[in-house]
Amino acid sequence: MRAVEQIAKKIMTIEQAKAFMQACKTIGKTVAFTNGCFDILHPGHLFSLAQTAKEADYLLVGLNSDASVKKLKGPERPINTTESRASILANLVLVDVVVVFEEDTPLQLIQTLLPDVLVKGGDYTIDTIVGAKEVIANGGKVVINPIVEGFSTTNIIEKIKK
Repeated sequence: MRAVEQIAKKIMTIEQAKAFMQACKTIGKTVAFTNGCFDILHPGHLFSLAQTAKEADYLLVGLNSDASVKKLKGPERPINTTESRASILANLVLVDVVVVFEEDTPLQLIQTLLPDVLVKGGDYTIDTIVGAKEVIANGGKVVINPIVEGFSTTNIIEKIKK
């Protein structure tokens, strides 16, 4: 059975995500959180999302807004709009919630939601992961996923330009 009408409901405001987190805690379920730009979805992203989903009962993805991506990646990015990127993520079976954030980092979002597990890619260390201290102080854990070599949005864009 396809629940196409449920896909749009996966894209939540911060307040809706906060209520989702509370509901999960009430029923004893855990939530893993990761974040990113996810500008052009590639196998490296999918591997990371799948690994993150294994860490808890639900997967919540923080998505950088267009303005945030532009600040982080430069004036030619993002390639896809916030709405497009959120819709693509929401269409993935393993993603339960997508929340867009405007800031350069997801720190405020993490502080608001306090997920059970915070997951980032292998190019980070615990000391450099935004929100790690807050999650750990709240009794959660931080996981670093290995990087899948050979995949990057920047490389895909460069290949298209050639």
